[in-house]
Amino acid sequence: MSLFLFMSRAHDVIFTLHTRTRSRVIQTVTLSLHRFNSPLGRAWAFTQMGFSRLSLAGMPDCGFWKLCGSGTGEGFTPVPNTAVWAILAVWPDPDTARTAIEDRPLFRRWRRRADESWTVFLSATSVRGRWSGRTPFDAVAAQDAGLVAALTRGTIRPTRLARFWGRSPDISRAIGQDPNVIFKIGIGEIPWLHQVTFSIWPDTQSMAAFARADGPHARAVRAVRAGGWFSEELYARFRVLGDRGTWGGASPLHRYERHAA
Repeated sequence: MSLFLFMSRAHDVIFTLHTRTRSRVIQTVTLSLHRFNSPLGRAWAFTQMGFSRLSLAGMPDCGFWKLCGSGTGEGFTPVPNTAVWAILAVWPDPDTARTAIEDRPLFRRWRRRADESWTVFLSATSVRGRWSGRTPFDAVAAQDAGLVAALTRGTIRPTRLARFWGRSPDISRAIGQDPNVIFKIGIGEIPWLHQVTFSIWPDTQSMAAFARADGPHARAVRAVRAGGWFSEELYARFRVLGDRGTWGGASPLHRYERHAA
């Protein structure tokens, strides 16, 4: 057994023990990313933006879901990346989330078609705002230290599109150059109008330091609030529970753990 495979299986065991020691009713959010290298694979993924809705809508234990495309570069750009697609889903508890990602035909089909897949498991610790007219995540107080994630989602007013996307290259560079960020991606339901940013950080201190720094990100946040650029917005923080699969050849969480050790 290779060292990487051993570490991956050990991580799965740790995830299972970690989640089962807590209440089984803690809501769990999954973000599954899929990469398609071939034109045929990308065309298949594009069609699934319609067809996979039927499967997700038919899952009674999936309380909220979104199918998303992504942006090029760091992901925080208006140019679509047809190679990377995402499924965000909300489950009633960690066991249900884990079983769904491993065994449901929809997720198995996406993994089988994709050249690479990665899922991160999350528990919300704070939520502010709405997504598609509702608050999709149930926040619980953080129970211990560890990796944290941030998600922002906004519906951009059409009259503010040029101003918003004019700032995105600077924001993308700022996030990409931050030495503390473990993972980051920009996704969205509808190109240009809907934007979701997702990032993982070592702790709340490093995430807060980036948000407070007087750089392009902070200036863009001030402009959004002052100018009312979003018709709907949501901000959420999460505790990272674990992951499955690889991204860029390895688990981003494993990669960070090896680097930090």
